[in-house]
Amino acid sequence: MTLPADSLSHDSIAVTLTKEKVAARFPSALAHLSNLVRIPGIAWDAFDAQNLERSAEAVAGLFRETGVFEMVEIRRAMADGKMGAPAVVARRAARNGRPQILLYAHHDVQPPGDASVWKTPEFEPTLIDGRIFGRGAADDKAGIVTHLTAVQTLVDMVGEDFEIGLSVFIEGEEEAGSPSFRNFLEENRDVLEADVIVVADSANWTTTIPALTTTLRGLVSQVIEVQTLDHAVHSGMFGGAVPDAMTATIKLLASLHDEVGDVAVEGLHSTKASDLDFTEEQLRIDSGLLDGVSMIGRGSILDRIWTKPSITVIGIDAMSVAMSSNTLLPSVNAKISMRIAPGQEPEDALALLRAHLEKHTPFGAKLSYGEVEMGKPFEAKADGWAKQLANASLSAAFGNESVDIGIGGSIPFIADLLEVFPSAQILVTGVEDADSRAHSPNESVHVDTLRGAMVAESLFLIKGNELRVN
Repeated sequence: MTLPADSLSHDSIAVTLTKEKVAARFPSALAHLSNLVRIPGIAWDAFDAQNLERSAEAVAGLFRETGVFEMVEIRRAMADGKMGAPAVVARRAARNGRPQILLYAHHDVQPPGDASVWKTPEFEPTLIDGRIFGRGAADDKAGIVTHLTAVQTLVDMVGEDFEIGLSVFIEGEEEAGSPSFRNFLEENRDVLEADVIVVADSANWTTTIPALTTTLRGLVSQVIEVQTLDHAVHSGMFGGAVPDAMTATIKLLASLHDEVGDVAVEGLHSTKASDLDFTEEQLRIDSGLLDGVSMIGRGSILDRIWTKPSITVIGIDAMSVAMSSNTLLPSVNAKISMRIAPGQEPEDALALLRAHLEKHTPFGAKLSYGEVEMGKPFEAKADGWAKQLANASLSAAFGNESVDIGIGGSIPFIADLLEVFPSAQILVTGVEDADSRAHSPNESVHVDTLRGAMVAESLFLIKGNELRVN
């Protein structure tokens, strides 16, 4: 459904008033964010699960305090015989043909990593030069407080008797791969079904230029084992005639890229990225690429990191240097992580990867396959009233035109959202920027960008409350 452009534009007076309402609530929003950052809720088995419970309770309490939802509950789903992490759900049904909007974020965070690299305490929010540092400050507790503030601002602007429908889903295991996500969707369809799903777990183009994420690469990872011997033997006695597994593995992994660093697996799909200005200098700053180290691959930089396949060897199990001896290793394990372009099916990409590996395994070494992980890529629909309104809302909030961007990483659960709710429009938004360093030490959120995201989502809900789409 496409609505007339004038029905989706924002009156300048309403924009100014919305900014004032968000500004009034912003100190309490930052306090809520700080309190959430202090809870180290990590959904990995090695960490205390009680912190996830504390985190879920804190989030549920915030949405209950708004007083606008018919229900706010903490729920879980089973996956592979194991109970999933606690998630917060809430719902208020739409009335009089207004749209139902689902607001998604996640309250779990990545492990803190090496404490010696952090410039601030990992779970103590610290404001430095306009950024709040702390694990989860950007990914994704900022998404939670953005949703919360937008709901509160909607009430401030139109009153408690608003007609737009609101659902909330704050997941508790996104950083652990969302193992129970699909089952959770199926079991909670009545709460989560919506016309529009706002996924607040991405980034903007810059701290001042807002964006919608319209493409995401998919993921295919494959663990392999390369074996050449049935036991280790002396490298001096047999080296030079007998191939060791490490040499065979290195040659095999090297075959995955051509001479300039493009992926050499035949048959993989590629597409074109948005035509935005992104320089090699900016790439070096954002990635920390060392002086003298060249880029790899062909095509525009954004094509290479958003819409072309990439392959990284992210792990090798072999003898450590500290424990090494003069022996030929009989076997080596490696984990290959492949990002696939929008439009590529993960199953097809896995078959192409395996065909390449089997073709290029040297010396007749024995190749076997281990654990596989797959996630579908995402490409947003080009039209639809929700995207039109989101672009207008972001542009009004930031004072700069919103752009469409891609993300080289993956959010595999979006494919589940599309399959369970095929008629829903999905908007991927966020508060991160290139310096947010999500998943890395010194994660942070830019305060002004966070405020802009809150204004934009508030405007989206306020205007949505005026639309009849059903």
